[in-house]
Amino acid sequence: MDLLLGVILLLTTVVVANVIHLIYPKIPLSIYQIIAGVLLASLPTTATNFTMHPELFMMVIIAPLMFNDGQNQSFRYLTSNYKSILSISVVLALVTVLIAGCLLHLALPTVFPFALAFTLAAIITPTDAVAVKSITNNMTVPENVNGALEYESLFNDASGIVLLDLSLAAYQSGEFSVSHGLWTFAYVFFGGIVFGAIMGNLLIALRQRLMRNHVDIGSIVIPINVMTPIVVYGLAEELHFSGILAVVSAGIVHSILYDRLRLTSTKVQMATTTIWNIISDALNGLVFVLLGVMLPQVLRRTTPHNLLRLVWIALALYVIMTVLRFLWTWLRLVNIHSPKEHLIRDSLLMAIGGIHGTITLSLAFSLPVMINHHEFTFRNAIILIAAFVILISLLVGAVVYPLLLPPKSREYTPEEFRRAFNKTVHHAIDTLHEDNQHPRERSMVADQLSSQSEQFHSFNRALFEQLVNKAHQVELTTLDQLTADEVITEKQAHLFTKFVTRSVLRGNQHGFFSYLQLTWHRFKWRRLRRQRLQKEKAQRSKAPAPGIDHPATDSNRKTLAQIQTLVYRNVDKYLHSISTPENVNEIAVVNRIYWRKKRFFSRDFDVDTDVVTSLFIEAFQLEHSYVQEELVAGNLSQELANALNEQISTDELVYVQSLD
Repeated sequence: MDLLLGVILLLTTVVVANVIHLIYPKIPLSIYQIIAGVLLASLPTTATNFTMHPELFMMVIIAPLMFNDGQNQSFRYLTSNYKSILSISVVLALVTVLIAGCLLHLALPTVFPFALAFTLAAIITPTDAVAVKSITNNMTVPENVNGALEYESLFNDASGIVLLDLSLAAYQSGEFSVSHGLWTFAYVFFGGIVFGAIMGNLLIALRQRLMRNHVDIGSIVIPINVMTPIVVYGLAEELHFSGILAVVSAGIVHSILYDRLRLTSTKVQMATTTIWNIISDALNGLVFVLLGVMLPQVLRRTTPHNLLRLVWIALALYVIMTVLRFLWTWLRLVNIHSPKEHLIRDSLLMAIGGIHGTITLSLAFSLPVMINHHEFTFRNAIILIAAFVILISLLVGAVVYPLLLPPKSREYTPEEFRRAFNKTVHHAIDTLHEDNQHPRERSMVADQLSSQSEQFHSFNRALFEQLVNKAHQVELTTLDQLTADEVITEKQAHLFTKFVTRSVLRGNQHGFFSYLQLTWHRFKWRRLRRQRLQKEKAQRSKAPAPGIDHPATDSNRKTLAQIQTLVYRNVDKYLHSISTPENVNEIAVVNRIYWRKKRFFSRDFDVDTDVVTSLFIEAFQLEHSYVQEELVAGNLSQELANALNEQISTDELVYVQSLD
């Protein structure tokens, strides 16, 4: 029970941190998550006393993250830039571990023997492109630098993990053979890549076979895809290959499949992408929240003197790695296609871009608690150093990147997008109103179309109440006209007004002034009816009014339904005449009130679904056409038009999926 409660608390903390970051995004999300984890650890519950199981952590946390990174990469980019990727993600990682490990051992030989120094260096070598993006989200990063950082983080993670395994094995055994180490590295590294590629191809063949023989396979394919990294990792580790490299390789093979599929199995691809985005964000958040939860536990076991010492070690290691990254790019040991005039800037961006995050923290947590049947006493110190390296890299990036990079500028503001989108939706609704056929289906489609802009529109309560009162005036005027034209009798008008009064009191949709008006109209029609009855005392057999059957021969509900139909027709016509892009949502809500009244009394809830579908398709086409016309006329920029078309296409896809 404590485990279940702990997982729920962790996920809740991740969500809360994400919400706070959404409100104030100037601070990196990972910082919010760490702080939230520290606060979570202060709760008076044993559910937050987590025990880390390294193998389980690697399989459940790291493997899915690496697989998702792999399947989001471009195989074409990998093949065309494989030399640069190998240079920065494998060779630089190996050089960093060797230099940082040797310097650490030389500085503190009694504390850090070679194997332990290399273990720590391997943990802090992997970089995190997601952490970089969280800082540079509102900045313009050069494409060559951005691409290099993304692909570096994919493969140097695997390099760091393999080097960590070798260093730990040497630390446990107390021996290290260069030839044996190279052979083990090659076997683990390349064996993991080959095994992952084979497993990825087998799973893709299974998926394609299912797609050829069955239409709706989302419920089968998506779970297989989600379980792939766990299965591949477990099997690779059993064969003593690198489970992480096998997972990355399988992910890249899956990215080739997505390039081939393109517009086939669109629903499955969209659902898979959405699910993986959720899983990736949740796992990334969990790692940083876990750091916050574990920090108080680790800090309590460390004296202030040792804590300061660990901070200096972390700072020194960060400086060493940053200098190495700068020199590696500046000396063109990796070709990121930087022009000469931008070489120093790009080298500095690459150096500061070596921000550490999820994988570094995950590797630190994955360290064994026991080694050779004894407690691993350096575990807490290594976790703290890794945490400090992460924090230093995040803080330096958050300070330096805004000084080096220009802010990202859009050709349109959120307000311009909102205004343009409201005009687009209003155009579609306005055009649909010009067609008098299928009024029931047309009203239904127009009502749902108005919901498109609700997410970009702040509902104006005062405007809504004004529109309700104006619609009510039209309602009363219609009743007066129907009574004067003898389409309905005073008794029928009185009956309808009595119903409206009750709905006002029950729903509170009108103001007090409207209620007084209703009371006055009820009194007026009662008086008129009394006068007419006195005049027609001798003519009780007089024929009923021509427009509506006499209530004596029909039910009250049918009478009210016939009046409501006439009232709704006039109210709808009036609302359409005053509709603008600024009030389209408020008008839609008022129209919905009267439309539901009409449907309630008529008891006619059936609509032609084929007509509704065709009207929706026509409406989306009208929206796309309007955007194109405004773009040609020069009223919209290309970027704004693309954003509008993307939003319309998303809404259209959601509607098409709802047809199932």
